[in-house]
Amino acid sequence: MADALRRHFGRAVSRLGRSGLLRWTLVGTAWCLFVSLGYNAVAAAGIGEEAFRSGLPVAALLLLVLAGPVLLFLGYRLRELGRANRKLGLVASTDSLTACLNRGAFSTRVDESLTDAGRGNQRIKGALLVIDADHFKSINDSYGHDLGDEALRTIAAAIRGQVRKDDLVGRLGGEEFGVFLPGASQENAVGVAERIRRSISEVSFRPMGKPHRLTVSVGGVSFEDQLGFADLFRIADRRLYQAKNGGRNRIELTHIQAYGINDLAAVH
Repeated sequence: MADALRRHFGRAVSRLGRSGLLRWTLVGTAWCLFVSLGYNAVAAAGIGEEAFRSGLPVAALLLLVLAGPVLLFLGYRLRELGRANRKLGLVASTDSLTACLNRGAFSTRVDESLTDAGRGNQRIKGALLVIDADHFKSINDSYGHDLGDEALRTIAAAIRGQVRKDDLVGRLGGEEFGVFLPGASQENAVGVAERIRRSISEVSFRPMGKPHRLTVSVGGVSFEDQLGFADLFRIADRRLYQAKNGGRNRIELTHIQAYGINDLAAVH
């Protein structure tokens, strides 16, 4: 809930650019001037029209001198607060090693996407992929954790290179990643999973100058039903274990509809 409020506030403040800041200052100043003059007109009704008119320019000038800078300063500080808020939200939701969403942010964003898409009792569809690096421990054992971290960054970059702008990519922990594909059909999901698997197997990774082939196993679920992240992850994770047990560097994907589950053939 706090993350959602922070993102909403950050989006609202981000719209206050330079032109918006100037407009806000001018409109605010004009409003203050209008209120002040109206109040002076009522309060000074008993001192005579001539005295009121003579004091009016001074009151208006004083208000402009005070209100304009104050409103400009407040608007500027609000804009800076929005920038700081966006940076804080980015840090809180991002895995520092791979620049993907962290597990908490990823699962929250997936659930929010599913909730938004399912408003009005509409049937929604999409896919969740769980991607795990094969034999990753051997990289850390053979070359050290620094190069293991480099392998994770390489894998994350390859995954991001195969998804759409609105798809979500997260690091779920260790060498495991998640990809959420809103609106994807089962054919779309298989195609994306295969492109990810192939691109990682073809990437150049040479720790200490020695070629080392990176591969991943992918478990996935495409769906046409109202489900949450926890349910989708549980199903995709089972398929990931099937891919691992089936020899690794492969894909296992299941399709779920409201009336049942249909398994797709493994994709090599």
